[in-house]
Amino acid sequence: MKWLTIFVLMLFVHQDDSNVIFDSTNADSSPKWYVVNDGVMGGLSEGSIKLNNEGNLEFKGYVTTDNNGGFSSIRSAFDKKDVSQYSYIVLKVKGDGKAYQFRIKKDYYQRYTYINSFKTSGEWQLIKLRLADFYPGFRGYQLDRPNYAGDTMAEIGILIGNKRKESFQLQIEKIYLE
Repeated sequence: MKWLTIFVLMLFVHQDDSNVIFDSTNADSSPKWYVVNDGVMGGLSEGSIKLNNEGNLEFKGYVTTDNNGGFSSIRSAFDKKDVSQYSYIVLKVKGDGKAYQFRIKKDYYQRYTYINSFKTSGEWQLIKLRLADFYPGFRGYQLDRPNYAGDTMAEIGILIGNKRKESFQLQIEKIYLE
């Protein structure tokens, strides 16, 4: 009877983490990230990612508009997941006061992304972005398609491209759905 009581209590105490996309405290089980800079189009911007000394994912570098460049980004692909029960994506980040874009792909092979922008304050923030507000875009242009339906998700990304030369630094602790 004692073990049954403990088991039942554990069921109620267990936290469902199916809404977590990335958690730096459990980076080994989180999707892997990779960098895509404007060098894919001839640009000269440089961005990098690493787990910093505080245990957070750190995205930093320098964006330049030289040679028709102007962006740096990170992406993380994972098995397509049903996100239809959620309305928001939430980021726990510490930025540098600059604006960034959060990007979503419904399917890994989809060419365009759904985009929503956010501004950092220089302090730790919880940024809540409504999934229905993500608009479709491709190579800097908004597409004449409906906004994100919030049904499936297979890739996320963060991009900085503010049409000016600037260094940047963004720490990411957690990304989850709400």
